Amino acid sequence: MEEPHKPVACVPVPDTDAEAADADAPPTSSAGVNANSWDVLRRFTRARIALGRAGNSLPTTPLLEFNLAHAQARDAVHQPLDPGPLHEALREAGFQTLDVESAAPDRAHYLRRPDLGRTLSDESVAHLADYAGTMNSTPDVVYVVADGLSAFAAARHALPLLRAVHARLEGWNVGPVVVARQARVALGDDIGERLRARMVVMLIGERPGLSSPDSLGLYLTYGPRVGRSDAERNCISNVRPEGLGYEQAAFKLHYLMTHARQLSLTGVGLKDDSDRLLMAPPDTPDCALQ
Repeated sequence: MEEPHKPVACVPVPDTDAEAADADAPPTSSAGVNANSWDVLRRFTRARIALGRAGNSLPTTPLLEFNLAHAQARDAVHQPLDPGPLHEALREAGFQTLDVESAAPDRAHYLRRPDLGRTLSDESVAHLADYAGTMNSTPDVVYVVADGLSAFAAARHALPLLRAVHARLEGWNVGPVVVARQARVALGDDIGERLRARMVVMLIGERPGLSSPDSLGLYLTYGPRVGRSDAERNCISNVRPEGLGYEQAAFKLHYLMTHARQLSLTGVGLKDDSDRLLMAPPDTPDCALQ
């Protein structure tokens, strides 16, 4: 019978190369951390650069920050969306809401089966059919707020973004805000088609990164119907205070929606030239921007 593994004691090994260290090495702080000469560049990016080192490893602080960011990204993917507070906040802001879910029965199936996230559940199909039967007009736009790969993004940023966009939509017939769980982008096509919307805007949590666990993506599709391809959509990405702010995102979305309605299309045929307007002085005449 084999003997159980015995714990191995860690014996410190003296650093025989310490005296031979390069005299030009970066200065060492009192905590034994070697600073990085590129540290000044960190003010321009959230990327993990110039973190310094402690021996052959990272200093404790950036290592703990990395572990926290990794945990936040994992939580963003696995955390389910709680629709109750979102519906309540949207209704208090004056939006009518509907609740739907995809054919994915839970988060585990949603992550393993992307196809289920693009299809409505049978209950949601019936719910939308009942609502469509009560509609007296065709909405110009229907918004879909979806968890996607970050429920944090939908919960935190959907309402402020919708408020900013709605303030610009004078004369538009705006349909209900549909809150969708276990949803992929294409689920908006199914929803928009069933509600007979001229266009649909999907506000969906994007795949989290190690510096952005709550990034919201906006996908605009004119003439939504099942089978639309990604080439027939326009996307605005990284909507959050640390990325593209609500007012800027609302400006770009309103620009695209207005031109989509004029041209009856979205996707590769609709170019986003709104950056020129955002950067232009306030008194620039419109003809100079054509």
